[in-house]
Amino acid sequence: MLAWTKLSSKKKMEKKMEKRTEKKVALVAGSTGLVGKELVRVLSESADWDLVYGVARKAPSDGGIREGHVGKYRFLECDLLDVGETRERVGPLAEHVTHLFWVTWASQFALDTVDCCDLNRAMISNALDALLRPPRANGDRVGSTSLRHVSLQTGTKHYVSLKEIGTNNHGDPYAEESPRIAGANSGSANHNFYYAVEDVLRDRFHCEPRITSWSVHRPGLLFGSSERSHFNVIGTLSVYAAICSHLHLPFLFCGTRHCWEDPFIDASDARLVARQHIWWASSPLRSPGRPETFNAVDDASLTWKEVWPALAARFGLPPPSTCTEEVNYCKLMEGKREVWDEIVRNEGLKVTKMEDLANWGFLDALFRFPGKLLASPEKARRLGFAATYSVVDSVLYWVDRMREERLIPNPKSSC
Repeated sequence: MLAWTKLSSKKKMEKKMEKRTEKKVALVAGSTGLVGKELVRVLSESADWDLVYGVARKAPSDGGIREGHVGKYRFLECDLLDVGETRERVGPLAEHVTHLFWVTWASQFALDTVDCCDLNRAMISNALDALLRPPRANGDRVGSTSLRHVSLQTGTKHYVSLKEIGTNNHGDPYAEESPRIAGANSGSANHNFYYAVEDVLRDRFHCEPRITSWSVHRPGLLFGSSERSHFNVIGTLSVYAAICSHLHLPFLFCGTRHCWEDPFIDASDARLVARQHIWWASSPLRSPGRPETFNAVDDASLTWKEVWPALAARFGLPPPSTCTEEVNYCKLMEGKREVWDEIVRNEGLKVTKMEDLANWGFLDALFRFPGKLLASPEKARRLGFAATYSVVDSVLYWVDRMREERLIPNPKSSC
């Protein structure tokens, strides 16, 4: 029995060594976003990955990666909505890229519209066309592809009606097998672009045998750092706190008591989400022909009543004792663009516009969310994914990271 165990272990080790000889090259679409930046960092620091390509519409001011890993990272400035540009810039990578991490989306239209679905469907189709190098009219292949796995990021809004958000009072946390949502009252299709991009990938997988596997990862409220991200809650709160400190304003939680006191949405640290993408993309549990879906959420409950005092202290501000529904952030921050410009100049920060980092409409909607949107992380846990982060520690970590990147100021020394 002992000899068999030793032999079995040896074979496993040999298999692992043999597998590692296969080159692993990642392409991160959306490399300047909250999760994209973290994917680039982790992949570039890992000995398991040979090369990392990042794609975004505009290059970040810092190059998108910390010093020390530049030799392993290549950034491509490319608008993936442009068919010709995508073919020209991404197409030459078809023979090299083994793993595509899709952590981007086109935000020009409202999330629940046909236009948003069409735009996001087109964007991922352009990238896949470039990487899969479709045959010419005569049937000859333009080239080969090395693509083995596609990792798609959507979100837990997969489980709800975007048009009728107040009806989302699901009792138990959503599991990955929960069905798609149609219009709750109208019976019409729910135009959720997450469904559109999933369907593109599913269709491609069935007709393109060279993609051996794909997965979907659904985070909740993302905590991360980016100088350009539509739903950057850490950036929005940090800009708000910096302006409160600069103008000696109270640091208010402008929202409902329900959102102040109750867990109503999951936290998803960008480190956790990035690690989950990489974990499954590298997992021996992946089965050819069988896509998997995972909720990429943390175990810990998020309550803003707990987070707010710690956040206020990080900016040297006194915390409020309770919430207020009398005002909203769009109103409070009206006309404050010049204040932010002054803070950026005075503190020697990277030049950003207030709207690059802050989205006041998003914060108002978040802190007045009428229901609950909670998902279960059990499936990933059951299969061996163990990453977890304390919610308060996660918030403070990303505030500090934004400071390291000179996107937000340090607290006043007098506080």
